[in-house]
Amino acid sequence: MKIYTKTGDKGQTSLFNGERKPKDDPRIEAYGNVDELNSFLGLLISKLNDAALQEVLLDMQKNLFNLGAMLANPTNTSKAVIKEEDIEALEKGIDNMNENLPDLKTFVLPGGNESASLAHVCRTVCRRAERRTITLANDSDIDQITIKYLNRLSDYFFVLSRKLVYDAGDTEIQWLP
Repeated sequence: MKIYTKTGDKGQTSLFNGERKPKDDPRIEAYGNVDELNSFLGLLISKLNDAALQEVLLDMQKNLFNLGAMLANPTNTSKAVIKEEDIEALEKGIDNMNENLPDLKTFVLPGGNESASLAHVCRTVCRRAERRTITLANDSDIDQITIKYLNRLSDYFFVLSRKLVYDAGDTEIQWLP
């Protein structure tokens, strides 16, 4: 199978249903940002030594792939789904991590160590994917659970970054104006 098709050489690509769209279309932007997030999440996973956490994050990668498929399908007929249980799992993960973290009293700067920094990159790319999905939702019928999932996922990455700093015995970088 050839990887290159040359069908995108003039700045268009095909959606899930075969419809052609410009590569800067809001739908392409939305699922392209989700794809970028998934790539950074893969990088984060590769830097971790915690098998249980890697498994949790791998499940998130699968959810992001489903979410991207949902966004790539303007007719909402994809078999890929994000469920309310997926959001509840994120919330439970956030709550579990927060139990062992000191209270947040100031803003923190991204950093602390390499893994935490990558979690912050995931957080910011996730926020961008959320914004592009909201832009898409302004003019297209999309499943609103995609926005909710991305919103909660960015919160997860923030708390994960804090956990990764404290688990390594490192120090969060506080922002003190």
